[in-house]
Amino acid sequence: MANVQAMCTSFKKEILCGSHALGIQAANGTRTVTAADVIKAALYLTTASPGKGAATVDYNVTGEVSGAGYSAGGVVVTNANAPTATGTTAFWTPSASIVYTNVTLTNAFNCVVVYNESSTGKLAISVHIFGDQTVTAGNFTLTMPVNDASTGLVRIA
Repeated sequence: MANVQAMCTSFKKEILCGSHALGIQAANGTRTVTAADVIKAALYLTTASPGKGAATVDYNVTGEVSGAGYSAGGVVVTNANAPTATGTTAFWTPSASIVYTNVTLTNAFNCVVVYNESSTGKLAISVHIFGDQTVTAGNFTLTMPVNDASTGLVRIA
């Protein structure tokens, strides 16, 4: 089975349960979130099937890339953008590109799983697919889209 791109169904349920804090919020009568969760991004091999799209529930090492300069679990995502809503769409995008610095990844990869490192079980948020890649002693950068209702990385309409 090939990797599939999607927002994880488990994430949709978990946000209704308060399992994720992609930003902070003022007191809302019952809860105040004073710190955003740590979000990470892990890369997966083209030949693996961890990126099961909507069925992905958590970070898993099975099928994750390995190589010089890459640490299991991926990299921390810069999260300075607060979740926002415009019209009927809520959205969130990391505030900077996701960069894997000075890595050598010789086996083809084409998938990144964005997940909540702070949560028990390292809950998955979304799976994103791109063309097959390899890197030799260089940087691999995933450029983030504009943080808006049309192109934000995570959008709920």
